[in-house]
Amino acid sequence: MAVPHLQQPSFLLATLKADCVNKPFAQRCRDLETLIEELPAKELHGIFPWLVESIFGSLDGIIVGWNLRCLQGRTNPNEYSVALDFLDPSGPMMKLVYKLQAEEYRYDFPVSYLPGPVKASIQEQVLPECSLYHNKVQFPSSGGLGLNLALNPFEYYMFYFAISLITQKNSPVTHHVSPSNSAYFILVDTYLKCFLPTEGSVLPPPSSNPGGAIPSPTPRSPAVPFSSYGMHHTSLLKRHIAHQPSVNADPASQEIWRSETLLQIFVEMWLHHYSLEMYQKMQSPHVKESFKPTEEHVLVVRLLVKHLHAFSNSLKPEPLSPSAHSHTASPLEEFKRVVIPRFVQEKLYIFLQHCFGHWPLDASFRAVLEMWLSYLQPWRYAPEKPPQSTEPLPRSVSEKWAAFIQENLLMYTKLFMGFLNRALRTDLVSPKNALMVFRVAKVFAQPNLAEMILKGEQLFLEPELVIPHRQHRLFMSPTLGGSFLSSRSPAVTDASFKVKSHVYSLEGQDFQYKQMFGTEVRNLVLKLAQLICQAQQTAKSISDHSAETMASQSFFSWFRFTPSEMNGSYTGNDLDEIGQDSIKKTDEYLEKALEYLCQIFKLSEAQLTQMMMKCGTAQDENGKKQLPDCIASENGLILTPLGRYQIINGLRRFELQYQGDAELQPIRSYENAALVRLLFRLSSALNERFADQMEVLCSRDDFVGRLCRYHLTNPQLVQKIRYSPVVRDRTSQNWGPRISLRFLASYRTLISLLMIYFLASWFYVGPVGCTFMILTGYFLYAVIMTFFFEGWKPHEH
Repeated sequence: MAVPHLQQPSFLLATLKADCVNKPFAQRCRDLETLIEELPAKELHGIFPWLVESIFGSLDGIIVGWNLRCLQGRTNPNEYSVALDFLDPSGPMMKLVYKLQAEEYRYDFPVSYLPGPVKASIQEQVLPECSLYHNKVQFPSSGGLGLNLALNPFEYYMFYFAISLITQKNSPVTHHVSPSNSAYFILVDTYLKCFLPTEGSVLPPPSSNPGGAIPSPTPRSPAVPFSSYGMHHTSLLKRHIAHQPSVNADPASQEIWRSETLLQIFVEMWLHHYSLEMYQKMQSPHVKESFKPTEEHVLVVRLLVKHLHAFSNSLKPEPLSPSAHSHTASPLEEFKRVVIPRFVQEKLYIFLQHCFGHWPLDASFRAVLEMWLSYLQPWRYAPEKPPQSTEPLPRSVSEKWAAFIQENLLMYTKLFMGFLNRALRTDLVSPKNALMVFRVAKVFAQPNLAEMILKGEQLFLEPELVIPHRQHRLFMSPTLGGSFLSSRSPAVTDASFKVKSHVYSLEGQDFQYKQMFGTEVRNLVLKLAQLICQAQQTAKSISDHSAETMASQSFFSWFRFTPSEMNGSYTGNDLDEIGQDSIKKTDEYLEKALEYLCQIFKLSEAQLTQMMMKCGTAQDENGKKQLPDCIASENGLILTPLGRYQIINGLRRFELQYQGDAELQPIRSYENAALVRLLFRLSSALNERFADQMEVLCSRDDFVGRLCRYHLTNPQLVQKIRYSPVVRDRTSQNWGPRISLRFLASYRTLISLLMIYFLASWFYVGPVGCTFMILTGYFLYAVIMTFFFEGWKPHEH
């Protein structure tokens, strides 16, 4: 595409919009790359907001953009590779960002599209704690529509990139999309590795001037000084507004301003949708949920958590001399030291609390669970490798992680209790639910982990001797202004103080801590263990029932001519479809989960044996005849909420059996409706014609009489008719001896008759006659299938 000389931004923008309709995707990207290389920043400045929106979509979700969340290499390899190359940290788009960054342009981002707590804080004229928003709020002039943030090009680009995960929820999807293989997921991973490197330092941005450098963002005064409002309030936060420091005031922070900005944007856009006050309000069942994260959203957050662990664990060991540390530690190393506790911990904790309490009770919770478990195990992302061992023993958690566990105590204890409450309400017979219980139990059963959690609880419960009560809330609170490097908190050696500060900073001063290894939680674990035993019994009963069903469907069962299934009840449930392999996996998961829970909470053999015996006596023949939980009333049995749960999940059932006349019961799915009605009329005619003769035969006391009574009468129905006037009134047919031909209407019987017919033809009439009879039989079979099995209907004219 030829580049016109000094063309007006409006003309250039109109040309690019027309190209979106007329040119293929790859050609448009090549043309954009040429424009970025050749045009000056002054002309590119006008098209930058449109270009960002055309890539990531509009903030209201109407414009989809490039639809990076659904773009995959497997389904669209050309556009996938072109998009990744164009948006790469060293690609054309980032070159445009840095070119505009050098000129210190600013772009407006509406405050109304920020996460709920941030938007509410700014609209109430309270400056958020995160330094990302400092000196950026632009107030509307006379006639303005709303508040905006004045962002530099790098911030503007990353704001749109991060928030597109939230706003583009209704993207058109024509095929199954795996989030971890999408272009968006790959770009998140690429940006994290580039701007938060685990090895080396952050690569300098490319410069359009040889030997030049791109300056970091400079402080910018707000359009209206914050001191002009809010001074009449007495809160610490609002008093701070009048004395806000400059953004990136510390020169040492200039080296990693992109790393800090990227992380703050990701955390704010993906995690900061709930504040502590908002979360406490959300505990009420009458409060409507304001934001619902998706499974894809959680998977991206898990990627962020895993990378931050690797980034933090790449911190170089501290030198022995304290004086040497202050002179040799680089800004990036200092950033690694505080990245999780200062930027991530509080917002991730509230985000997880919300997910544990509001996520649906289905298998999609696995994404939340794995994200939580990833955060709990930073040692999995440490650079050192575990020693090679011939025995597959679980790796013990090193004592060096004790500080992390203590300073994240609520992540381990309170969220574990939240998972317990979820597990007690799920169907553990499902393999996916059983797997989740197994995963949590396996993680917490790692050697030395439970002991370190218990040590953290003991430190929290230590009596306060010296530490003032009000100091807890202020210890770990983030710096209210400037970069994290502008003021470092003094080192605190009191481990008890650190644990208390962590708990009170996340839950407030009035929080009543519930011990993970206390009596109340131990009783919940025992209840979960009991449910695991019951689920194992239920899985065994399903397995036995499936085996019996398979045996009954063997080859020789096709030759049964008795209506054995007429009065039988359906004893299966939806779980019959999971298969023997899934049932076996469920049993393995539950057995190992029970073993791990016993290790974590030191459950004795006597407790476990007593619980197993209780479950065994409660089950009658592996649950086959155990009724759902009911209470007796004047009107009979009434289901309790537990009984409804048992029926819905297939754990228990009522034994239903047809107790009327077998000839008059509803037509089954394995019967041909037309043939049932035809045979009923035929048997009724025979019973009416030979009723007296059958009565005489059945009254005989010899072998013939016993044979006729066995085949021509229904003793159970006769007994019910004699002693139940209701059944007698509802039975219009004679309840004496009679012929029943309904069994001939089942498909199994018809196919069995055809097989016997063909075999008899082969043995008695020879090959030639057999061929003729097979053709005749095939013709009859086709006629039956056409007029009876499929159901014959007259043509409509």
